[in-house]
Amino acid sequence: MASQPENWTWRDRAEGSIPQGRVLDPNVEPVPGIQAYPTVYVPDRLLVTDETGERVEHLRRLSETAETFGWAIELETLRGEPLPGLEVEPDPLVPGVPGVTRVRVLAPGAAPDADSPLAPDAWRLLQRARRLSQSKLTGVGLDHVLSIDPVGVNPFTTTNPFIPTNPFIPTNPFIPTNPYGAAEYERAGSGGRQPIMRLGAGPVRGVPPKAGRRRTVVAILDTGCGEHNWLPDEIVTRELEIDGEPIGLTDEADPEVYGDLYGQMDGELDSIAGHGTFIAGIVRQIAPEANLVSVRLADARGLVDESLLVRTLAEVIELARRDRAGEGDGTPIDVLSLSLGYYHETPEDGLYSHTVYELLRVARGLGIAVVCSAGNDAVDRPTFPASLWAWPGSDNGIAPDELAPHVSVGALNPGRTSVALFSNVGPWVRAYAPGAAVVSAFPAFVGGRQPATREDAYARRRQTIAVEDYTGTFAIWSGTSFAAPFVAGMIAVEHGAPSMRRASRKVWIERSRTATKAALEVVDRDDRSAE
Repeated sequence: MASQPENWTWRDRAEGSIPQGRVLDPNVEPVPGIQAYPTVYVPDRLLVTDETGERVEHLRRLSETAETFGWAIELETLRGEPLPGLEVEPDPLVPGVPGVTRVRVLAPGAAPDADSPLAPDAWRLLQRARRLSQSKLTGVGLDHVLSIDPVGVNPFTTTNPFIPTNPFIPTNPFIPTNPYGAAEYERAGSGGRQPIMRLGAGPVRGVPPKAGRRRTVVAILDTGCGEHNWLPDEIVTRELEIDGEPIGLTDEADPEVYGDLYGQMDGELDSIAGHGTFIAGIVRQIAPEANLVSVRLADARGLVDESLLVRTLAEVIELARRDRAGEGDGTPIDVLSLSLGYYHETPEDGLYSHTVYELLRVARGLGIAVVCSAGNDAVDRPTFPASLWAWPGSDNGIAPDELAPHVSVGALNPGRTSVALFSNVGPWVRAYAPGAAVVSAFPAFVGGRQPATREDAYARRRQTIAVEDYTGTFAIWSGTSFAAPFVAGMIAVEHGAPSMRRASRKVWIERSRTATKAALEVVDRDDRSAE
């Protein structure tokens, strides 16, 4: 596979060194009674829903507050279409979930009495609007930056997601200066991404489902799915459309096709390259009878704006709803696997937008089990969307329900007797599954890091292992990213082959709950980390 598109220039590569998002400083524009924590967000954008019926009033307050900074706001839908006025509402995302207005903060020029820098800042605008209006502005939130979850890819916990500092850059591949603790998992040989040779046959399917039944379907929203002999087109759907429009990212910067798009020509593959293929390979191994739907959501840097997540989730769930309703243009989905997340700045006081939760609730109401990775920062701070369920002791305002399950998953070490040190933990993590030094499929990438030693003899090329030669199309990797699809695959196995005849939502929900319960019993039984 080529490492970059033919028309790629230095300008395209340089984009990889531009930090995406801004780290929130809780000390900026403080509001009494609101305790904020750091997160990463798009600096010039807010998301507004009509959770309380006050959308227009909230937008008016934001507009008036923006003027105090010398800024202005413009409204648009999640697809970028402009909304001409405050009164115009976007279309509902799916039945039962209000539409989302994307508010862009502009700086046409500083007002004479503006007491802020010219550059727009959505957090400052939101906090000042809360203070001036003496309202929490429920339904107004930041457009957070999410990251997908192999170890070492998080714009919040590293100084730069593309050029991380020590301990991730050792002085010598054989005598590293420092990787200790959770950072060990970054290094090849200790669970970091590296090529391997896998022997033996791959996943084999049995007999096709009986007449009137179909295969279980696992949807993966990630970086897409590359070419691999385990993942042919008859098993993986790689392109989804809704009403003639593509779902997810479709640009040329595809990390499952090109392994080295960014990095200032640093001589190594991008840290996120092949992530979606690896996840698809895990589900394929665990549930060979299942079909997969792959949607490219994250970019080649492993990052995704919350607004894109909301739009993509809504479109995928709408296709599933149409299928359940027997409409001809739907797509069957039984399990949804999400290996991404972010930390919300105000997760406990009712100030976070419930849009992602409501979308996942709609999916669960269709009988779709939702499986989320817990994150890799070795903390117990709840991540979104993994913690968006009624976990024991939770104060997130979510009540228990009888819908299909929402399962958050942390990572175990290979022996399953301990939790991987990088894995997030806490009462909001429902299960722990294999997620360290996992073997799975990988695109046939070849990076710039060459073998350390070569000495030819007897007309043979002889050398040590090339640490970025993936032409064998298999790899080892670590992250809660890979524990989540393990559980998703287990649920798919227990789900079996559903009937193609229309059934009530109650039937679909009960089937999902039964399958998830059986899968988690196996996962929990094999987890010996609490012994």
